[in-house]
Amino acid sequence: MAGTVVITGTSRGIGFELVQLFASAGYMVFSLSRKQDSIKALNLKNVHAISCDLASAPSLNDSATEILKNTDHIDVVIHNAGVLVNKPFEQITPADFQQCYAVNVFGVAALTQALLPAMDNSSHVVAISSMGGIQGSSKFPGLAAYSSAKGAVITLFELLAEEYKENGPSFNTLALGAVQTEMLEEAFPGYQAPLTAIEMATYIKDFAITGSTFYNGKVLQVSASTP
Repeated sequence: MAGTVVITGTSRGIGFELVQLFASAGYMVFSLSRKQDSIKALNLKNVHAISCDLASAPSLNDSATEILKNTDHIDVVIHNAGVLVNKPFEQITPADFQQCYAVNVFGVAALTQALLPAMDNSSHVVAISSMGGIQGSSKFPGLAAYSSAKGAVITLFELLAEEYKENGPSFNTLALGAVQTEMLEEAFPGYQAPLTAIEMATYIKDFAITGSTFYNGKVLQVSASTP
């Protein structure tokens, strides 16, 4: 095996493509998503499909236990899962904010904590954020919960990079621009992005494998356009 990678949010879009790219490169892949039918249909021998709801502590803990039972070292973790809330601010409920942060921030933190025993200074943890979470970037109505959560994970990873810089994994964040995925269509109906899911997944895979050599505690803006 080339190594071991954990990827969340794999049922569609970028995460779905990442699973296939890492599997074809010889990695053992742990694929975490609430729905695993699309991954299981690929029938890839080195892919472990695990049903996981990142907003549920028991589900998250069960998933981490399953991973740690099957490997004692994780090379790469890619936090790709995300929940989008697209509503005018006055219509966003506390439950909307909670669900958005539960997956986009709290789930990222909890899963990272749970997997730390299998990571060392050769490991790389990558958060997939958004240009909407970058301070000073263009902002769009309706995305108050989503973009603020994506901003929070950027700061979280800066802090974790500092805390674990001596002997722990590297932590970096990729703030993505527009990619033609189902989530983009939900946020910006009818908008045609300049990049496909497979194009962005290829970039993320390469960065996840090699990026920790050059970066730690950084946020890279991966955007050819706005939004």
